[in-house]
Amino acid sequence: MVEGRLDGNVHDLISKLDRENPRMGEVKKLAASIKKNHDLALELWAKGDFLSRLVSVLIMDKALISQELVEALVEDMAKHPKAARDRLSEWFMANQLMKSKATIALLESWREHELPTLRRLYWYYQARLRWTGKIPNDNAAELLGYLQQDMVNEVPEVQWTMNFTVAWTGVYEAKYRKECVALGERLGLYTGEKLFAGCTPNYLPDFIKVEVGKREAKA
Repeated sequence: MVEGRLDGNVHDLISKLDRENPRMGEVKKLAASIKKNHDLALELWAKGDFLSRLVSVLIMDKALISQELVEALVEDMAKHPKAARDRLSEWFMANQLMKSKATIALLESWREHELPTLRRLYWYYQARLRWTGKIPNDNAAELLGYLQQDMVNEVPEVQWTMNFTVAWTGVYEAKYRKECVALGERLGLYTGEKLFAGCTPNYLPDFIKVEVGKREAKA
């Protein structure tokens, strides 16, 4: 992408944010003060640093987001460490890709895309629909059939979001719960995983048991 000349005031405002651990509320407040500006967004993105790219995503014009642009952005994200790459891609999904029918259609087309980050976003989106209670249609049976065959062979970053989708399907769609637990038992992913206090295990039978239990306790 071509780097242009950034407005000095925007550059100064970004420089005042915490680059190591930026607060998302402050990032959003700054972006709101800039308002939508797609050209400036691309200039900010071209700077290459994590913080500038967080701001960039928020001021993009969703009407100008194409498959070609998405693939270019994702290739740039690949230059970041994994944690930053995942955070940027999820930020992009939540703040742009889920905001219009056209970009949702792009998102829903990436299940078998050659770029792992886009496959990862496809499955993260499916999981998010479930934990936010916004499942547009009953596609769980079709997704689980696909996962039965392909989940075991995926790269780790995509496999985790596949697992995440199965987990939330098992929590929120009771008729598929036994199938989700059985899939977890068969694959054995994340068994023996070391957990921090208060974290839900990624191993599907345990994840589903814990999260269902939380919801039943509140009922």
